[in-house]
Amino acid sequence: MILAVDIGNSDVVIGIFNDGKLLQSWRLHTRLHQSIDEYEMLVRGMLFACDFSLEETKGAVLSSVVPELTDVFSQLIENMIGQHPVKVSNELNLGIQINTENPSKVGQDRLINAAAAYQQYKTSLVIVDCGTATTLDVVTAEGVFQGGVICPGLLISAEELFSKAAQLFQVNLEMPKKLIGKNTTESLKSGLIYGYGGMIDSLINKLTNEIKQQNQPDPTVVITGGLAAKILPIVPKAIYHEDLTLRGLYLCYSMNIPE
Repeated sequence: MILAVDIGNSDVVIGIFNDGKLLQSWRLHTRLHQSIDEYEMLVRGMLFACDFSLEETKGAVLSSVVPELTDVFSQLIENMIGQHPVKVSNELNLGIQINTENPSKVGQDRLINAAAAYQQYKTSLVIVDCGTATTLDVVTAEGVFQGGVICPGLLISAEELFSKAAQLFQVNLEMPKKLIGKNTTESLKSGLIYGYGGMIDSLINKLTNEIKQQNQPDPTVVITGGLAAKILPIVPKAIYHEDLTLRGLYLCYSMNIPE
């Protein structure tokens, strides 16, 4: 089995793979000041609850956009399976080329999402990841990562609105029944969900036009991330992949560690 860990700004996502199949995944809240021992207790508990034995784990792969936790989880993995994880970087074989000004500065999650999507579709792509930040990345039909767009995420936008507007209050981020809200709660839901989804849909259309101007085929649009499911009805062009990042991690491992 292979252990895959993706450290994001909001969540740590963990998956177990066997022969390329994702057997189980979990999410933990990202906590900067939590110790190695505390995280290890949580991870071991989740694995034990699902009857997974660490003795059957032959390797691990790690990506992180939170530098403070990279070494924490690297040590945690070594404690658990007795070896260092493969750490995602632009210098590894990812099955794609990277055409940006500074490839080492591109978020690891963006690279592995692009790698996983390109492996499956082998065409031009727009990859949307709805997390703490919202990213839209472009890959050409030849497998070249071109860069993309980074926007504030839905939760950041909502929290900023609630903190700065004295008469507004927090609401559940869910699709409203109608766009025209008849009360403050429904109006907030409409503004946040439809506003966020409309931004993404508009950016997809603009990126598609720019991609076609480069003599590329119409891109396949892939969407992932913890908040993606909330806006799927607003972005009908997108194909939802819940576990795209974990699958990108497994791809990274398999392409860089010989069997």
